[in-house]
Amino acid sequence: MQQISFWRIWFMVGFLIAISTSLQAQEAELTLDDLFARPKLTGTSPSQPVWAPNSEHFAFSWSEPGNSGRGLWISSNDGEEIRLFSNTKSPSVRDIAWTDANTILSLRGDQLWQTSVSEGVDLQLMPVEAGASNLSISPSGKQAAYIQNGDLWLADLSSKQNRQLTEIGIAPLSSLPKGRYSRAEREIGPGIWSGPTYKWSPDGKTIAIHVVDRREMRKVPFPDYLDAETNPNEVRRSYPGDPNEIRMVALLDVASGNIRYLDLPDPHANQVIDFNWSPDGALLVDIASDTAVERKLFVVSPGESQVKEIWRGVRESRMYTSFGSSWHPDGQQVVFLSDLGDRYGLYTIEASASKDLPQLLTDPSYDVLSSPIIAGDALFYAGNGVNPYEQHVYRLKMSGGKPDQVTQLAGQNIGYPSPDGKHLVFMHSNDTSPPELYVAGSEDGTAKKITHSPLPAFTERTWTAAEYVSFPSLVDDYTLHARILKPTNMQPGKKYPVLFGPVYSNTARNRWAGNYSLVQQLLVKKGYIIVQVDSRGSNGYGRSFREEFLLGFADQDIEDYASAVAYMESLDYVDPDRIGIWGSSYGGTLSVYSLLMKPGLFQVGVAAAAAVDPMFFGTDDVAIVRTPQTDPEIFERKALKYAANLQDKLLFIHGMQDHVVPFKTVAVLAEELIKQGKDFDFAFAPGATHGWSREQHYDRYLFGKLIEYFDRHLAEPSK
Repeated sequence: MQQISFWRIWFMVGFLIAISTSLQAQEAELTLDDLFARPKLTGTSPSQPVWAPNSEHFAFSWSEPGNSGRGLWISSNDGEEIRLFSNTKSPSVRDIAWTDANTILSLRGDQLWQTSVSEGVDLQLMPVEAGASNLSISPSGKQAAYIQNGDLWLADLSSKQNRQLTEIGIAPLSSLPKGRYSRAEREIGPGIWSGPTYKWSPDGKTIAIHVVDRREMRKVPFPDYLDAETNPNEVRRSYPGDPNEIRMVALLDVASGNIRYLDLPDPHANQVIDFNWSPDGALLVDIASDTAVERKLFVVSPGESQVKEIWRGVRESRMYTSFGSSWHPDGQQVVFLSDLGDRYGLYTIEASASKDLPQLLTDPSYDVLSSPIIAGDALFYAGNGVNPYEQHVYRLKMSGGKPDQVTQLAGQNIGYPSPDGKHLVFMHSNDTSPPELYVAGSEDGTAKKITHSPLPAFTERTWTAAEYVSFPSLVDDYTLHARILKPTNMQPGKKYPVLFGPVYSNTARNRWAGNYSLVQQLLVKKGYIIVQVDSRGSNGYGRSFREEFLLGFADQDIEDYASAVAYMESLDYVDPDRIGIWGSSYGGTLSVYSLLMKPGLFQVGVAAAAAVDPMFFGTDDVAIVRTPQTDPEIFERKALKYAANLQDKLLFIHGMQDHVVPFKTVAVLAEELIKQGKDFDFAFAPGATHGWSREQHYDRYLFGKLIEYFDRHLAEPSK
């Protein structure tokens, strides 16, 4: 027996040593190729769940680790029974909708599929028009609506016939179907950045539609150099002060096809936030000016088309903001998200045009971060009541009382309550875990994990969790907040390089950020300290801190980074001569302007998709810079005016099909830097759009350039 025990112990020790050695080897082997291989290390994230009308089940699209495509998955409301229902040979699931408590319709390829939960049957039901999207079932459950080429179509589930309801859609001007602004000339659909599409009335006789017309917008060429011959490829893309897209709300009579447009103010200067039907058929319309200064709520009574304004909020200092609204269950009040106080909150107001002021429902000590969702007898919303770095789901009984925090897992939680309000599915992620679905009782909050998405190659590794710190601003009385990732096993007395990035507002958050999180983890393993700062414009710290960003792009927020650099330099393990910065979009802007406005603050910067000339900002950006007609001095703040200041290492990354931040703008800055005799570097991708980090092949190439650049200039102490 003693001999057996000895060999057993010896075997276990050897086994553990082998595992440890294997894990160390795996950790050492993490490469850029690992991060961007297909299938992705993080697997396929589950889609937004859709509840059955009786709250017994919810459905979502997903694929298990290593599998391709998206299947239709259905779970019981307690998460005890989870099953793949879709035919494994069918195309990926796009849209999901319940026709009743037992039956699901889903779009796959150019077919509508029908799935029976009780019978476990999944069959093709009928063909639909190619490219169908935005599936929605009529209240009767006998018809399905969808959008195709900007028009609304109706699929009759009995006759299996498709009928075109509208003739609104006009094909895009652009011949290259990629990029943010390669959109239809006119369509039923959201605006360039946001907005609803369509919604059925409770009786199924009317559909509210959002019609967007872009034919008055400026034509801008984005040359396609990958075509057989260079293609000018014009798109509709306005600049600040230009005519914007025209956004209208209309009522479509399903039987006749007649359309009545609502008389809403200034459709060229106001975005439609949302619209929603009350149980008795009144329509709530929520709009806001492009500048964010004005917010208005309108109601259309049942059977009418005359709009009635029930509330207006005006504040000149308002900039990029969160809005949303819904009907109270009583059908007499409206619940809406607004920034009337120091923090975002949910308010109620009578749907009649009364003179009563909105009444705050939520806790004024923290921000509400989502539109209201009313389910059963409760109101659900997301908020940062635990701390600014986390987002949790809260439940507030409509009868009154204090909100209850439903989610308990630290990180970011996005909630989807069941129709009866008794269950909550939520999407959870944190610093080291990609998004996964969980389900919990809405009162006890005990969560059960539904999906397990990452590949074994991800779960077998160790990933670095972040620290969250605060420190004083050097220029005023604000306290600043940051997220820091440090290499494991840091050696006493050794000085480490620091990378700020990706920089942006609202980045000191405990959440998984896709490719950015993967790249941060790789950089930490290479020995860098990673820092992200909540600079001016971030939520979670009150209105004044948030709104100081108005008319102040690349100004006071750069001072926040200067304060953060000073804090990091005060730490004995930081090398003050090896500090870099990088970001994309406005994060690229911060990277460029930091180097030009404060030479020497950072030794190296990488600016991806950097907006460097406010004259070429988008029409949505008037919320932070207004227009050249009203605030001309802001539009003189071009980066090329400060080109002579460049003395640090700078790498530009840009996609040539970036419609949001035109390649032209960084090309003009590059020309000026060359004239000034400055040394800098450039990495571009001919077909990449503004979302270059999400595009296959370009992500690996461009992130490779970014990492190589920092390694070349910061990895080792300068001699």
